[in-house]
Amino acid sequence: MSRFGAVIFDLDGTLLDTEALMIESGLAALVALDLPPRRDVLQSLVGIASDQGEGILRAAFGASFDLPAMEVHWQTEMDSRLAAGIPLRPGVDALLDHLDRLSLPRAVATNSQTSWAVTNLDRAGIGHRFERHFLFGRDRVDAPKPAPDLFLHAARALGQPPARCLVFEDSDTGVAAALAAGMTVVQVPDQRPPATEDAHLVAASLIEGARGIGLIP
Repeated sequence: MSRFGAVIFDLDGTLLDTEALMIESGLAALVALDLPPRRDVLQSLVGIASDQGEGILRAAFGASFDLPAMEVHWQTEMDSRLAAGIPLRPGVDALLDHLDRLSLPRAVATNSQTSWAVTNLDRAGIGHRFERHFLFGRDRVDAPKPAPDLFLHAARALGQPPARCLVFEDSDTGVAAALAAGMTVVQVPDQRPPATEDAHLVAASLIEGARGIGLIP
C-alpha cells in the first residue's frame, strides 16, 4: 500500500511547460515598451501570484512603469504562443499513467486562476486526466501560495489528511506552501534553481522525483 493517499500538482512549470512561454512573452513585451529585457526579473515572478508581481516589476523598472501597457503586450504575446499549443513537462504522461495504475486521486493547486487551469490543461491535451472539481486556482482561497491554503483546500476536497498528500512543485513559493500545509513535497525546478533545500526531494524530472520519493518502485 502506498504511503500516499493523493497527489497534488502545481500547474505552470510542473505539468505544463508554460513558464518558459511566459518568460519569452514577457521579454517580447518589455522590448515592445523599449525597456531592457530583464530575464532575471521575469524569472523572479515564477510561482507568485500576479498581484504580488506588480511590486517586483515597479522596483525593477521604476515608479513610472506602465503596468497596464505591459499587461496588454504580455497577454498578446502569450496568447500567440499558447495558440500554437502547450507542451507538457517531461514525464507527465508516464507519471499520470502510473497514478492510474495505483488508483491514486489527483488534484491541481495553482496560483493561476482556476479558469486558466481548466483551459490550458485542455489545450495541452490532458484535461481529461483530471476531474474538474479537483482543479483549484488562487480564486478558490483567501491567500495564494506561499500560504498553505490552496494545498489544504485540495486535501479536504480529496478527502485526505495533509500528511498523506504528495505534492509536485517547481517553485520555491510552492514548496513553502506545501511544507506549511504539512505535505511531502518533491521539487522539480524549471526556470531557475531552488534557493533552498527545504523540499523533501529535489529532482531533475517528475519521474526521477516519483522514484526518489518512493511513489514509483
